[in-house]
Amino acid sequence: MPGSPPLRLATIVSNPFSENTYIASIEGRSDCLVFDPGFEPGKIIDRLEADDLEPAALVCTHGHSDHIAGNAALKQRWPNVPLVIGQGDAAALTDPNLNLSAPFGLPFVSPPADRVLVEGETFSAAGFELDVAEIPGHSPGHIVLIWRAVSPNYVFGGDVLFQGSIGRTDFPNGSFEHLRDGIHAKLFTLADDTIVLPGHGEPTTIGIEKRTNPFVSL
Repeated sequence: MPGSPPLRLATIVSNPFSENTYIASIEGRSDCLVFDPGFEPGKIIDRLEADDLEPAALVCTHGHSDHIAGNAALKQRWPNVPLVIGQGDAAALTDPNLNLSAPFGLPFVSPPADRVLVEGETFSAAGFELDVAEIPGHSPGHIVLIWRAVSPNYVFGGDVLFQGSIGRTDFPNGSFEHLRDGIHAKLFTLADDTIVLPGHGEPTTIGIEKRTNPFVSL
């Protein structure tokens, strides 16, 4: 896409669940978006400071513990940065049972949401304009964020669609049918070269998953 803004992307992998935190910025800007701060927030903060970046928002694709565990530390370091999540998972931030930290024996809470996102809106920050799509099934209020200003497009996808797999649906309020239908209706309608940045594992493309994903391929 002529004139597309160049993306700078860093991936921070946090143990113990090998969860991907993404730091996304546009070349030449000092602000950024931090997606799904995980269990090792010190690594995220170190990378932000090393790259002279300041978060414009913390964006959580959903409210499970491995995707929100770093929120408190980043909010402590940058108190004014807004915490953003889909409306259907906002309650999980402050409920150890809903965010699944209590069932894993390490109950904790995140700061509450400063803003909630809903299906069909556009979230704008740090030079990004991201289309919000709700795809429940892994969690009740899971969202994905689609960046269409570049070619190929990007999907910040959380635990919806992985390379050769999908998010677990055996958690409370999970639904394979909802997840499958959401992937087909809202992701597989995107261009085949669209890059999916998942919450775990390596990036993939819509085209590859449409053809080869054993759970949801067409």
